[in-house]
Amino acid sequence: MSQIRVTDLTFGYEGAFENIFENVSFTVDTSWKLGFIGRNGKGKTTFLNILMGKYDYKGNISTAVRFDYFPYKVSEEEYDLSADELMEKWKSGVEGWKVMCELPKLSIDAELLYRPFRTLSFGERTKIMLAVLFSDENDFLLIDEPTNHLDQEAREIVKKYLSEKKGFILVSHDRDLLDACIDHVLVLNRATIELQKGHFSSWWENKQRADSFSRAENDKHLKEIDKLKAAADRTARWAEKSENTKIGFDPVKEHDRSISARAFIGAKTKKMQSRVKSFEKRTYREIEEKEGLLNDIEETIDLKVMPLEHYKKRLIEAKDVSIRYNDGQKNVVENLTFELLQGERIFITGENGSGKSTLIRAIFDSLEPDTDSRLKIIGTLNVAPNLKISYINQDTSFLRGKLKEYAKEKGIDYSLFLAILRQLDMDRVQFEKNMKDFSEGQKKKVLIASSLLTPAHVYIWDEPLNYIDVFSRIQIEKLIENYHPTMLIVEHDARFREKLADKVVELY
Repeated sequence: MSQIRVTDLTFGYEGAFENIFENVSFTVDTSWKLGFIGRNGKGKTTFLNILMGKYDYKGNISTAVRFDYFPYKVSEEEYDLSADELMEKWKSGVEGWKVMCELPKLSIDAELLYRPFRTLSFGERTKIMLAVLFSDENDFLLIDEPTNHLDQEAREIVKKYLSEKKGFILVSHDRDLLDACIDHVLVLNRATIELQKGHFSSWWENKQRADSFSRAENDKHLKEIDKLKAAADRTARWAEKSENTKIGFDPVKEHDRSISARAFIGAKTKKMQSRVKSFEKRTYREIEEKEGLLNDIEETIDLKVMPLEHYKKRLIEAKDVSIRYNDGQKNVVENLTFELLQGERIFITGENGSGKSTLIRAIFDSLEPDTDSRLKIIGTLNVAPNLKISYINQDTSFLRGKLKEYAKEKGIDYSLFLAILRQLDMDRVQFEKNMKDFSEGQKKKVLIASSLLTPAHVYIWDEPLNYIDVFSRIQIEKLIENYHPTMLIVEHDARFREKLADKVVELY
């Protein structure tokens, strides 16, 4: 057992307005199962890369352990090689027999090690990389979002596998995974870094309690400051009025006053002015105590969506639907029956390759039957006429250019577009960058903001939450609960589905 000591860590990218880390210090035990939580773009992956020695920084990081990082990089040319050929490049000194011992725990056949990496599914690639990663028990492992693009079954296998391991930092926005796999939490708050024992739910409960206390304290201090300012102002006016009576008086109106009263009035005025200074000191003290109370509170601003109302109640209907590609012999989707009514939220689940995205494509083809479709649809798939759909694709690779150009292309209001991105906590400095330089989480937020601004009868979202941070997920959950848009969603986040699904349609 050893430790990783981070002392006064300061780091910022060249040309950036602010540092990502500023004099950060904390200590991590290498036996911990540490969950790493924070908003998109706050520096989680950057910190992992610092540990891997990829960036220069100020401060000190001391440890005796060796780090290894998931996911391993695979170049375009290397996709034609097998995992068996790539393992040595990924992890120097790797022992194949140890990798073989890990594979059964991930429910994967060793035969996949010898196939071209290109032919493997996302889940198979992830499991093989994890097996290589954990093949050396002496490394401290840095695991960056291992469940993105994985179906529910693969997520469950990875969750069980990681729950039985230790000695890692896990970056993930999947609340279910974090609760199952970690025993400590490292959180990048807005102004501080917080280290706490427990899993996600215990930290979230503590955070809500702490935020509630901070808001109450803030309100208390604000009220006290207002009272002190009012008292100081009132006393200052009395002192000024008293001071003005020191010189000159009307002997008719003030027959009981003599010239000797001047000293008494002066003393009284001085006492009042002293009280004003005392009020001001107490005010400054209250302001100082108030400083920082709300710095770490995540104010998740309520998002809005304006769904259109269709004149039909049933918007999509499938009866005994089977779908295959024109050049294929086998059905991708078979004997599917469901209906989507106005105001309903249907989640589509199933293993990768079970036809979830194919079903979405078939719905679009049914909406525009004259298009040159690659699909053959058997059975009845009815889509309400003149149905307007707002769609989020799971692919973000097409995002290029500036946000302004993208808004113009999509026909959405640029100012509102930026406002929603700000509500999703995207920094203003990103607005002038090329979207190809955005993180995956930031690209997803572009697609979500665009979809929210597109008036539609049905919102079809294909894996919208990949790379999206926990706080934004909670915002989106609240949005859907408040506005009840009609939705067809492919999403493997178990918490998200359990909270929002009216129906679940499973593809096999």
